[in-house]
Amino acid sequence: MKRETKFSIGYYLTVLAALLLLQMLFFPGTGSRQEISYKQFKDKLKAGEIARVVILPERIIGEYQSQESESSDSSGNLSASPTAPWRLHLEEIEARLARQFTVMRIPEMRDEQLLADLDSAGVDYSGRLDSNFLENFFLNWILPFGFMILIWGFLFRRMNTAGNRMLSVGKNKAKIHADDPKNQVTFADVAGVDEAVEEVRELVEFLRNPKKFTRLGGKLPKGVLLVGPPGTGKTLLAKAVAGEAHVPFFSMSGSDFVEMFVGVGAARVRDLFQEAKEKAPCIIFIDEIDAIGKSRARAAVMGGYDERENTLNQLLVEMDGFDPGAGVIIMGATNRPDVLDPALLRPGRFDRQVLVDKPDLTGRVAIFKVHTKNLKLGADVDLQRLAQQTPGFAGAEIANVCNEAALLSARKGKNEVSMREFEEAIERIIAGLEKKNKLINPRERKIVAYHESGHAIVGYFTPGAESVQKVSIVPRGIGALGYTLQTPLEDRYLMSKSELLGKIKGLLGGRAAEEIVFGEISTGASNDLEKVASIARNMIVVYGMSEKLPNLSLVQSSNPNFLGGGPSAERRSEKIEQMIDDEVMKIIADCYEETKKLLREKHDLLDKMAGALLEKEVLDYHDIREILGEPEPTGQNA
Repeated sequence: MKRETKFSIGYYLTVLAALLLLQMLFFPGTGSRQEISYKQFKDKLKAGEIARVVILPERIIGEYQSQESESSDSSGNLSASPTAPWRLHLEEIEARLARQFTVMRIPEMRDEQLLADLDSAGVDYSGRLDSNFLENFFLNWILPFGFMILIWGFLFRRMNTAGNRMLSVGKNKAKIHADDPKNQVTFADVAGVDEAVEEVRELVEFLRNPKKFTRLGGKLPKGVLLVGPPGTGKTLLAKAVAGEAHVPFFSMSGSDFVEMFVGVGAARVRDLFQEAKEKAPCIIFIDEIDAIGKSRARAAVMGGYDERENTLNQLLVEMDGFDPGAGVIIMGATNRPDVLDPALLRPGRFDRQVLVDKPDLTGRVAIFKVHTKNLKLGADVDLQRLAQQTPGFAGAEIANVCNEAALLSARKGKNEVSMREFEEAIERIIAGLEKKNKLINPRERKIVAYHESGHAIVGYFTPGAESVQKVSIVPRGIGALGYTLQTPLEDRYLMSKSELLGKIKGLLGGRAAEEIVFGEISTGASNDLEKVASIARNMIVVYGMSEKLPNLSLVQSSNPNFLGGGPSAERRSEKIEQMIDDEVMKIIADCYEETKKLLREKHDLLDKMAGALLEKEVLDYHDIREILGEPEPTGQNA
């Protein structure tokens, strides 16, 4: 094993001490000599107390006569002696330093008699430039370079630590999830997506017993792409595969590959696959793979160099290069499959695409069971009814409902979570936070009460409308002064024309009630009108439910993306556009007239419900049935 070079501060301290010792021995500074005045120097010279001097530009260095006999120094240089300095005893060095003195002089001061006095006193003298080579060399060269070496050694150590990436930017950032039973995720923790679980369950068999599938000549799939809306459990499903297979699980996000440095993304892809091959069998999971897997055709239009494209190219090469029998399976997750590059989706790379969609009614019940198993539930909690009240909720949203319900119960000081807290949590997520302190003047409060009562009555008695669960005039969210909660009792995948018209009538019920009671309309129906216009236009343009343009879809293509992508409109003639506008206006006008007719017939119920709302502010399903009675047999809300 190669030994790592270590830098110790002791090395530098030792060198520094040696340099200071040499400085003191060979070129002792003025701080180690007695400093006398020029007059004192002249007096001692006349008295014969001085043995030798060295005349410098700014000072005179001298040595007193020794009481003991001592051989003279022919050179006159006080820095040298007949015996080599390193052979002198320490006592002799100290005694000699004690006999030395220094005299400060001004270069402009001329003393022409000085040399004659020195000659007459028999003093050995010499002159030289005042250049302390060792001192200048140390201050100007040794010390700066030593400081830089110290800094370099410190940075070198820091750059080689695991926590610093300055020299390892090309190393992958994958998190390896160990086979820890405490944190292990299994298929038992995944609910509501049974079809997706069955599809990926086979991957566990691939990793555990690959020969079972290759004995007939088949090849194991290289990659599995999990596609679905946010919060449906794609990452959880990938972790469950690793937990069931008991193999290393490399987890990375698509954004982890791309940095500010060019080429880092490709280097990390190579490093990731190299490490995965060493620990095979294993699973590589790339979350949000659309961050690096976007179609290169879009980037080509913009021109220039794209680091993401370089990273994608390396990913494609690596997926083609490794042996299918090595036991390395790549799993990707995205909620935007429509933007991925076709080369990434072809067979041989991501061989399978598994849809992880939002759960149906049965799936929501199963998800509620998973997320409530650690909660203390009250006897009145009905998971089936909670699942009915949460159509379109993903797994993450259901988990949020359960958590919010538990927090609400704890806030109230309860010992268990009741059905009321669950319903409050659902309303909080759908409509927003209650604003009970928001002050509304009595007239506006009355308008809101009749408005919401109109929604509830029309929805309650109109065939095809969704079931009315709750009515409230407590302000919620941003700008909502009240709301009527209507949810279907079962999952619906198709809607008839009468049901769409029923939804339009239910949305127009609030404005119709305002016009009947107050003789004028307000701005409170703005959001309702947006939904009405969207439904009516889609009936004509998308679904072909038109009298003048029957069975004709007027969109270029309906986006197959299940994640919320809508139809894209094509350019049409002015005549067709006018016919569409006429049909939309006719549908809305007819529905509005029928809605007003119904509310005039139920005017007494409208007044009764509005009065109850003004008194109670909130009416639940049982209060609504008590006020409105049983719905008509033709209704869909029984």
